[in-house]
Amino acid sequence: MNETSINGRRCLEKTLPPHPRLPKLEPPRGTRVSSEESTHHQSTSPEKFFAADMMRLIRQSRNAISKRLSLLHQNDDVVSKKTDVTEFEISGVKVLAKLKSEEEEIRGRIALFSRSNCRDSTAVRSFLRERGFDFSEINVDVYASRERELVERTGSSRVPQIFFNEKHFGGLMALNSLRNSGEFDRRIRELLGEKCCGGDAPAPVMYGFDDEEEGEGVGVDDEMMRFVRVLRQKLPIKDRLMRMKIVKNCFSGGEMVEMLIHHLDCGRKQAVEIGKKLAKKHFIHHVFGENDFEDGNHYYRFLEHEPFISNCYNFRGSTDDTEPQDAVMVGQKLFKIMTAILESYSSDDHSRVDYMRISQSEEFRRYLNLAQDLQRLNLLDLSTNEKLAFFLNLYNAMVIHALIRIGRSDGMIARRSFFTDFQYVVGGYSYSLHSIRNNILRGGHRQSYPFIKPFMSGNTHRKLGHQKLNPLVHFGLCDGTKSSPVVRFFTPQGVEAELKRAAREFFRNGGIEVVLDKRVVHLSRIIKWYKEDFSEGKKLLKWIMSYVDANKTGLLTHLLGEDGGGSVHIVYQDYDWSINS
Repeated sequence: MNETSINGRRCLEKTLPPHPRLPKLEPPRGTRVSSEESTHHQSTSPEKFFAADMMRLIRQSRNAISKRLSLLHQNDDVVSKKTDVTEFEISGVKVLAKLKSEEEEIRGRIALFSRSNCRDSTAVRSFLRERGFDFSEINVDVYASRERELVERTGSSRVPQIFFNEKHFGGLMALNSLRNSGEFDRRIRELLGEKCCGGDAPAPVMYGFDDEEEGEGVGVDDEMMRFVRVLRQKLPIKDRLMRMKIVKNCFSGGEMVEMLIHHLDCGRKQAVEIGKKLAKKHFIHHVFGENDFEDGNHYYRFLEHEPFISNCYNFRGSTDDTEPQDAVMVGQKLFKIMTAILESYSSDDHSRVDYMRISQSEEFRRYLNLAQDLQRLNLLDLSTNEKLAFFLNLYNAMVIHALIRIGRSDGMIARRSFFTDFQYVVGGYSYSLHSIRNNILRGGHRQSYPFIKPFMSGNTHRKLGHQKLNPLVHFGLCDGTKSSPVVRFFTPQGVEAELKRAAREFFRNGGIEVVLDKRVVHLSRIIKWYKEDFSEGKKLLKWIMSYVDANKTGLLTHLLGEDGGGSVHIVYQDYDWSINS
């Protein structure tokens, strides 16, 4: 024990010997045998050698027991209610003993009831994170059954609501009031001083349990399902030679009509109408996409037999035969659940995403279930803004799913595979990240970025593609990289304003840099890749001026003015392909 003085204060340094139960390094047996010992061993009989080893073992054991008893006696003298020892050393290892802080002494449970895209919920969540509190968040937009529990506990469905163990604390106003009173720390210790043992406290979200299903199809929907199940069993589905190639797993329209007539005892006209309904609901498709359904030698196949289906990551061995929900409702669910994932598992500014925690979350498991509902969704009834928000959200959700499922490798070929090979089946057809961005959101316009060739004419995506090109969509799409715009999700009623806000944030966070003295403007390489969507030269900079702050607006105005003193050089920044995690 050494005594030292620091700033006039007396300090004692104590060193503890290694615990006797810790392993000790010993030389291999026989490595330190002297010549005398060797001669002695050679001249000693095996019985005497065994007896000597036994005596040595007994002696070592006796010494070890004595050391342990001595150490226990020393510990009784040294250990008090509060020890001063904060560290001790074991050979090659330094062990630090950290005293518990006040936050670590909090043993209770904090539950936060919230909603997606709720400003007050975001404020409470951010505060709890800043203070380092471990809390369980229950988003009632994701867990609809928990909203009933919230009403029972508080008498209202308003959020946010905070619970400390079983005690209802209140919402944002109650939290701000307690913070301003200066009694926050004391009050928190009182509320959370005891460990929560269950009781009446809100239970944390459990993984793998679904809410009760609602809105199941009835009537004609159940009838369609029965037709499909019979046809799958009875139709002569086989490979056929057509147009000089083998078409797998198909049947003719005439064979299907005959089967329906025989099974339903109906007329031929009614059987054809049933076939058209099945095609409209995307149970079947023409093998070459030439018509919806016709009698005769026209060939069709079921959705699960489409060649692209094996590449669709929202397909789990069989198609969903239940009646699809309304596309607007599915779009709302997609927005709410992905916003909940983003708010719970990303940084406050959404620039960093924790993909590992997302992959293990109950919210993501529910998203995967929701993705199956997209298989036969009717997207043609969506309005322009509903369609825009839906595909922006679907793209960003698919990027998250793709990074979790297949990851991303470096190199041009690997990047191309990421954007083309990871697909969903949506509304009966396959969609990759490439097809959503270029075929739907950009309406099939050419791109300067030489990743993938555009789709061919007559592609089914043309029905959904936007005719009016909106360059702002590029600031709403996140590719999961550090140089792409941050991930976000959009509402149909506010998608235009939200895209403008996304553009302003992108340019504010490094999408543009102006070097006035050199008359150089550095722009994101995204603008170069999709220059067909933007203007060029000074027209481009004038367009950008609507989405930058006052300082950059002034710099650009000076460069573009008549007294600017010459041309402006646009240089495109290097693109950082590393994942935004």
